[in-house]
Amino acid sequence: MAGDRRGNGEASPLRLIAIAVILIGLVLVSLRLLPGSPFESAAAAKWGEADSSADNRSTGSPTDRSARQPSAPSPSPSLEPLPFVAKNLDLDIEGWYSWSVLDRRTGKIIGSRNMGETSTTASMIKAWIVADYLRRAADAGETPSDAKLADATRIIRDSDNTRAEQFYNLVGRDASIKRLISMCELTDSSVAPDKGWSRTALSPRDTARMGNCIATGTAAGPEWTKWLLNEMKLVRGAGDFGIRKAFPAAERKQIAIKNGWIDRTREQEMHINCLAIGDTWTMGVMVKYPIGMGYDYGMQNCEKITEALLRPGA
Repeated sequence: MAGDRRGNGEASPLRLIAIAVILIGLVLVSLRLLPGSPFESAAAAKWGEADSSADNRSTGSPTDRSARQPSAPSPSPSLEPLPFVAKNLDLDIEGWYSWSVLDRRTGKIIGSRNMGETSTTASMIKAWIVADYLRRAADAGETPSDAKLADATRIIRDSDNTRAEQFYNLVGRDASIKRLISMCELTDSSVAPDKGWSRTALSPRDTARMGNCIATGTAAGPEWTKWLLNEMKLVRGAGDFGIRKAFPAAERKQIAIKNGWIDRTREQEMHINCLAIGDTWTMGVMVKYPIGMGYDYGMQNCEKITEALLRPGA
């Protein structure tokens, strides 16, 4: 007689099949959770990546990058104020005067209401003529001789007119002033056709721009800018007046300058002009007044105007 085998420890075929199915299922689940497995679900989020499910987007899960708050940008450091204060001047000065300051860090320009009006540059333009010569020489692959550099030194430090005329011829005369206006992005100034460098018309605003053009290296080029600025810091004798004289003595030697002064018999005027280049600024000051008042009056007034604009404690 056949007995019931369920109690003798032998597994039925159905039970073995059920156990096998469960084991296979566990293996498949394990493979789905294994990163990189071919059985991994395409919809499953990988570690460190955002889940694209609607629930994750709606709840703002930590893995949802779209729900994270962007970090606040670091505040820009505030710039130190320039040593000048923008204000209207009402000085006891005979004739016409105008001024402008350019912030070399931002390009911002401040100045008198008439800072776009022009005067003739006289020797102030020599800074550009020397810069133009040096840059063009470097662009041509040439190195100025020691004699030419000595001439350039005399033009800048001592305002030598004869040597300035020689350099003006070398750089193409009026063509050089046209390059100045174009390269330095001047807006108020103009060439005096066939009338020489001294008659170039510049405004105080464009004077400050020309100073910045020299300071940035555009005018003289990267090879000669430092040399030129150093020469301008060493201006001496009759040409050492104006803007930097308004600063404490210890600061003056760090300010590069080039000034111009001339008596215009045709206009019966004195034209006195001042250019200065500091670490963070450039400045132009111009004055015109009756010719009979002499040079010193204008030279002193370039300094007087600067003093009136200096920030207290600067």
